[in-house]
Amino acid sequence: MDGDSIGTMSVIGAGLMGHGIAQVFAAGGHDVYLMDIDQSRLAEALVHVRDNLELMASNGIGKAEEIDAAIDRISTTTRLEEAAAGADFVVEAVPEKLDLKQKLFQDLDSLCPPETVLATNTSVISSSEIAGRASRKERIIGAHFWNPPYLVPLVEVIPGRDSDTWAIDRACELLRSAGKHPVRLKKDVPGFVGNRLQHALWREAISIVERGIADAETVDEVVKLGFGMRLPVLGPLENADMVGLDLTLQIHDYILRQIESSPEPSPLLKDKVANGDQGFTTGAGFKEWTPQEIDKCRKDLQRHLIEWGRR
Repeated sequence: MDGDSIGTMSVIGAGLMGHGIAQVFAAGGHDVYLMDIDQSRLAEALVHVRDNLELMASNGIGKAEEIDAAIDRISTTTRLEEAAAGADFVVEAVPEKLDLKQKLFQDLDSLCPPETVLATNTSVISSSEIAGRASRKERIIGAHFWNPPYLVPLVEVIPGRDSDTWAIDRACELLRSAGKHPVRLKKDVPGFVGNRLQHALWREAISIVERGIADAETVDEVVKLGFGMRLPVLGPLENADMVGLDLTLQIHDYILRQIESSPEPSPLLKDKVANGDQGFTTGAGFKEWTPQEIDKCRKDLQRHLIEWGRR
């Protein structure tokens, strides 16, 4: 069974990531069951999917006349048994709680046909750990979408310790057929590739503020107006090759011992959370945020991703 021959998809969890993943596959021509225990969340999810598709169509991504057909391919249910019964491929998108995910995959393993691929959208938890209670671990893999999944092309496909090659192959074929860009990892580690890189950067960024080297605004300016401008066309290892590995080694021999290496979260970060400074949700984090600034930041990101998608 290749990606194009997979018929029915199921997405478990209709929250921020779940409804976007369902949208990706419905727009790609697949029938999708979207399952959540909260009926109101399911209703909201369909509204969000329509809004997303209309926004994309108005910006030249997709066609307005195809929106209703995509919405019609999504069926909602609050029953896991219904979502699992005839699914060829299942994506889990529930909260990042290991016990919850382990129980869900144990249930899915018993409910789904033996040939069904079961994928977790966890952003950091080992897919091997998530598969811990299931019997047929060979069909359980990681498929990490990035937010928003309908605009960010990348999906990290991660083999668990017991995953069979056929499950990984089928996932990659399906994702390509839905217009995504799957990357196939060689092994399962917490955080995979993207979040290990991203949070290594965040750790150093927070440390720079904590140590009084620069304020938060300056840190973000340095990234956005400096090396960040190169990243869409020049990855870090391409950059190392470009400047020369001999120079890279010389730089690392000097700078690495100066960079933050603590395995614990920053005391500054802990203090801010303890004081109720949680970012956009409270209006204060590393920076102060007005409602207008929050709205502008979200819209700027959305506009940037839409412009990228129109290329």
